[in-house]
Amino acid sequence: MRIATFRHGSATAAGVVRDDVVQPFADGLTARQVVERGTAESLALLPGVPLAEVRLLAPLRPASIRDFVAFEEHVAGVRRSIDGRGGVPDAWYDAPTFYFTNPHTLSGPDASVAFPASSVARDFELEVAAIVGPDQKIFGYTIFNDWSARDLQSREMQVNLGPAKGKDFASSLGPWIVTADELEIYKDADGFLELECTASVNGAEVGRDLLSHMGWTFETMIAYAARDSRVVAGDVLGSGTVGHGGCLAELWGRSGKQEPPPLRDNDVVTLTVQGIGSLTNRVTSAPPAAPVPPVRRRANTER
Repeated sequence: MRIATFRHGSATAAGVVRDDVVQPFADGLTARQVVERGTAESLALLPGVPLAEVRLLAPLRPASIRDFVAFEEHVAGVRRSIDGRGGVPDAWYDAPTFYFTNPHTLSGPDASVAFPASSVARDFELEVAAIVGPDQKIFGYTIFNDWSARDLQSREMQVNLGPAKGKDFASSLGPWIVTADELEIYKDADGFLELECTASVNGAEVGRDLLSHMGWTFETMIAYAARDSRVVAGDVLGSGTVGHGGCLAELWGRSGKQEPPPLRDNDVVTLTVQGIGSLTNRVTSAPPAAPVPPVRRRANTER
């Protein structure tokens, strides 16, 4: 089953997508409320509306967004682009590491994504996200683009904290949530989803990988996220960026130059995942930000 959030005329609703029609939930439930219930099977639906007549939005407003880094090739390539050393740190193998990103700057399919005006190393990240349902079970999956301002990110992470402003300006989810049962047929013997993932910029493919190249399953990532903490229905867990060109920075690290070039205004990025669909967004620039006031230095601070 595919569950979407959409705008039709002046109204916003959630519903079930079948073929080229979306049927709204009769009782006005949001996608988040359906996820919290754990199923949409018995819910009454209104007459369908053609998909061509609606605007798809981010499929849900999550409780939180944790983004993992579960692909070795991505780690090695991006590290090389940042510090020239590359390789995978030993700590990566200890557990599925993640960071929290901003759920309030989330966009959906065909939306424009505004990068910080000062950023010139603009990048996409091709990921799949698991949507957590009740009892820490996986409700479904969607495509996740973890947009990255690499120049801002590399500078701020020299403080050994973050990423922050290199990431929190935008993320994209879509086109809908595919319930977990629909993708069970793609699971291998170890529980990994063998889904082909591709990324293109302006119609030219730049990356392709299998989701099953992850180091950990989504179930393991949920369990780790919940360790000594709390995971609730409606949380979103990103897989981390796939390898083999799941982002431009990995390719830059491997080639030693920014080729393909960083994203520019009006570039169109399309991420496609087998069994889920495609997510397309156009790159733009936010208005220039005011400069940060100068820091107050302490004379006795060691440098």
